[in-house]
Amino acid sequence: MRDRRADQPVYVISIAATLAGTHPRTLRIYEERGLLAPQRRNRIRLYSDQDIERVRLIRYFTQEMGVNLAGVKLLLQMYEERQEGQTQGTRWSVTRRILRAGRDEGQGRGGKVR
Repeated sequence: MRDRRADQPVYVISIAATLAGTHPRTLRIYEERGLLAPQRRNRIRLYSDQDIERVRLIRYFTQEMGVNLAGVKLLLQMYEERQEGQTQGTRWSVTRRILRAGRDEGQGRGGKVR
């Protein structure tokens, strides 16, 4: 079996939405807002494993942290700017763990971090 890269687009929108735990319309909204940029072949959106992780991170920011989509866009832009010059494979799960640790720490001080 051939290994594929995390940035290789292989999933159509219905499969990508299922893997990310969301509705296909949500993926279209994220694309419209500039949060996600799937590749296209003959007008068909194709998503990579990296795109799926990005959707999960966006959902984490919005549902768990209470950040709106404009705030998520800023956070992702800052993260990407910081990652320039580093490895190509972005590890969103690491970012999620860092955010969870910060949130848990904030709750320990008597308040929920938002």
